[in-house]
Amino acid sequence: MKQDELKQKLRQLKHLEVKIRFGGEAQPAARLVWSRFFDTRAVPASRVKYPLDKLAAMSKEAYKAVVDEYFAYVYYELYRENETELLQGIYDPEVLKKLGLPHDAGIQDIKRRFRELAKKYHPDTGGDAARFIELMETYKQLLGKTL
Repeated sequence: MKQDELKQKLRQLKHLEVKIRFGGEAQPAARLVWSRFFDTRAVPASRVKYPLDKLAAMSKEAYKAVVDEYFAYVYYELYRENETELLQGIYDPEVLKKLGLPHDAGIQDIKRRFRELAKKYHPDTGGDAARFIELMETYKQLLGKTL
């Protein structure tokens, strides 16, 4: 993808995030997920997850996966900020990553992965007690439950 075309697409993503999260009203860049993911400068001033040169070298499929990941974070932030019931099933992408799950994992994926890891780390089966406790805390954080 050409860099000019890519910059335009990235700016559209930024405007879309502002529209989704803030109703179209301008916000400080620091509050945007976009600012953590992208930078339209040839040499990024800050550390972003996907600098322009890296995006330009990606295949169309890889770029689509980046955009999907970005929107998972955008909608999670929307959910977190508004604590809305409309976005049930949206989980913190960073916590999902700790469990080795993709950003779009659903409740069944989470439960399945938790069971696998619980069997692996449970002290009664020779696992690491500290890792098991960490797993329980992560699971509790992810689902917002008191276990």
